[in-house]
Amino acid sequence: MSLSSKLSAVLTLGLTGLAALQPRAAHAAADAVQYKSVKVGDLDIFYREAGPRDAPTVLLLHGFPTSSFMFRNLIPRLADRYHVIAPDYPGYGQSSFPSRDQFEYTFENLSQAIAGFTDALGLKRYALYIQDYGSPIGLRLALAHPERVTALIVQNGNAYEEGLSDAWAPLRELWKNPTPANREQVRHFLTAEGTRQQYVGSVPPAQLSAVSPDTWTLDWSLMQRPGNIDVQLDLFGDYGSNVALYPKFHEYFRTYQPATLIVWGRHDPFFTVAGAEAYKRDIPKAELHLLDAGHFALETEGAAITSYIRAFLAKQSAYKVARNQ
Repeated sequence: MSLSSKLSAVLTLGLTGLAALQPRAAHAAADAVQYKSVKVGDLDIFYREAGPRDAPTVLLLHGFPTSSFMFRNLIPRLADRYHVIAPDYPGYGQSSFPSRDQFEYTFENLSQAIAGFTDALGLKRYALYIQDYGSPIGLRLALAHPERVTALIVQNGNAYEEGLSDAWAPLRELWKNPTPANREQVRHFLTAEGTRQQYVGSVPPAQLSAVSPDTWTLDWSLMQRPGNIDVQLDLFGDYGSNVALYPKFHEYFRTYQPATLIVWGRHDPFFTVAGAEAYKRDIPKAELHLLDAGHFALETEGAAITSYIRAFLAKQSAYKVARNQ
């Protein structure tokens, strides 16, 4: 083979290799997570974003005591097909942490902040992933703008009285009698061990090694910021306002019949399987999957949840279009 032929062959192989890499590079670029912040009033709301901006949007709303960090693995798993957004609430993660005399920590105010966040980003239509605190926050968004919610993905996000386990007894007492003594009775949830138990409590022993300690150590480090324990106690005391809204949430379900996927860790010590099954009372066509997992099911069943979400969204007409309108 002549020198020119050899050079031509090498060049051809090189171009072929580059062509093979291009789809992979484009896929990686689409999946890359960006870390941003947007102003909502006096608050800086931090959020994670990935995926094509003209793709249908999935809005991920985190639980307690975590932040958008809980979605660190789910976001890139969805971002090849969807525009994925995960904000931190005020006082959580990397968002502003105003003092209690500057911001009243109630679920209504957290919801208003996230509503302002969706407006700031121009999110007109989105599927809602709701977990734990994300449930009353997200469902308040749905009550205010039902036309914006294209689908619900419920992961251990309660909306029914029967979903509250016996572990809520001291909190129920706080809602009835918000005395200093009853406030102190729930402080034990707000310790290093209490934070760890949010993740490992009732997780099947065989799955414990799949739960990263980065989760509870990050949460606890942020929990220890000056004044944060009192903020969390304020929200514990206000959680009863969510329960009071359950009838309105149920009315929303019955009226709008949102396409709903329920992926529920059956070993959750806080939210019962009965709470998952109750959704089907008001949304008969809801798709329900009970997982061999705990409260933070994404930690141990992330791959399965991803598969369920992708299959579920692929069936929704709003998620078959190319653009988020």
